[in-house]
Amino acid sequence: MKKIDCIIRPEVLEEVKRELNKHNIHGMTVSQVFGCGLQKGKKEIYRGNELEISLLPKVKIEIVTDDEYVEEIVDCIVSVARTGNIGDGKIFIFEALDVIRIRTGERGKRAI
Repeated sequence: MKKIDCIIRPEVLEEVKRELNKHNIHGMTVSQVFGCGLQKGKKEIYRGNELEISLLPKVKIEIVTDDEYVEEIVDCIVSVARTGNIGDGKIFIFEALDVIRIRTGERGKRAI
């Protein structure tokens, strides 16, 4: 099993969810986060003063899946979230040692 953490622009979240749903991928956790990378923030004018905003709003999607679906999920996310500009986001893939469904006690693939 793998855990996929994906950091994307907030404006593409709904489209990413639609694309994942088309491929019968429904289980996910979504969080609003702030971060910076190569984009290094942005400058804005507020009441005549220039402010540098170093942490930008992003969305984090977490999905735990069977190994065989990892590339399909990554392809879905990239196909929608890629604009070609700095700040499109990142995808991290980790080993998930086990999953336990609290309600039933099921473990592993059956718990996903």
